[in-house]
Amino acid sequence: MGLVFYVFIALLALSVLVFFHELGHFTVAKLFGVKVERFSIGFGKVLFRKYWLGTEWAFAPILLGGYVKMKGQDDTNPLARSSDPDSYNSKKPWQRILILLAGPFANILLAFFIYLAIALHGVPQSSAIDYAPAVIGKVLKDSPAQKAGLKENDKILAINGKPVKYWKEVGPLIQSSKEPILVSVLRDGKKLKISLTPKKDSYKNPFNEIVKRKIIGIAPKIDEKATVKFGFLAAVKYAYNETKNATFLISKGVSKVATGDVDSKNISGAITIFDFFIKSAQKGFIYLLFLMALISVNLGVLNLLPIPALDGGHIMFNLYELITRKAPSERVLVALTMAGWVFLISLMLFGMYNDVNRIWGVK
Repeated sequence: MGLVFYVFIALLALSVLVFFHELGHFTVAKLFGVKVERFSIGFGKVLFRKYWLGTEWAFAPILLGGYVKMKGQDDTNPLARSSDPDSYNSKKPWQRILILLAGPFANILLAFFIYLAIALHGVPQSSAIDYAPAVIGKVLKDSPAQKAGLKENDKILAINGKPVKYWKEVGPLIQSSKEPILVSVLRDGKKLKISLTPKKDSYKNPFNEIVKRKIIGIAPKIDEKATVKFGFLAAVKYAYNETKNATFLISKGVSKVATGDVDSKNISGAITIFDFFIKSAQKGFIYLLFLMALISVNLGVLNLLPIPALDGGHIMFNLYELITRKAPSERVLVALTMAGWVFLISLMLFGMYNDVNRIWGVK
């Protein structure tokens, strides 16, 4: 299929993530009796609109996000107010906080259900190495494993007497086991026990941290055509773990960039995101779902940052009002909101600058 088709798929996938984020805000706002004046996918001049359930449902061309316009609330005018009982401003701070939290929560919940759907369908083994059978695919030369006699296609049954089912269990057992390690394997239908002593190793992880570990020098056997099957309860556990891990990694990554531990060159913009979407769509629908889940978590986490133009910034204003029993001063509100917009726009431009540099191979 042509590039135009995959660009369309990328736009559609991103729009789905934006829709569910805004649907979270919309649903909780309506539960608290707030009138939602507009529900928009995209920014800019409205290309399509339809009035339904008292709300204008709109579609705009700049598909880098979306918004719900609640009565008495306007991000472009932080001083906008309405004292009507169906306005956002008339609600108590804790209610506004729940409305704001609903968008990021919807994204994280969506990611969980995407991972659940993937698990119930069957996860490609190449994308679920942790859940691949504990079969050795490669033994490194001069490694403790080779010297002890471990071979390719050996199936690991246990480490120091603790049963092993998935490849993900091998590493932690090696790290936690006392030396020497006794590895039980199945080879050509025969059970063997092989004793070995790991060697110490250290490496830099993606967060630029030095990590020390024990290694024995083996890698998993991966069948590119195979899928990992899950029962329903196992699929729920898989979806929960994947969502939790994605949330943790993205949160940690943001904090590492903020503190300078990770180079700001790793910040990506819209070009890289769309490129990932297009490449995932070209690879196959299941890989597109993986990326959608990851980006959905990303949207949820990033929107909780305490930047005034984001949900997290509005939550901070409402927490201040909840604690002090008074709203922030108009001068402070305007200044912080404008500063937030300047920061966000600058960050988007910087991300696109990094994208262009990657395309041109600038280091």
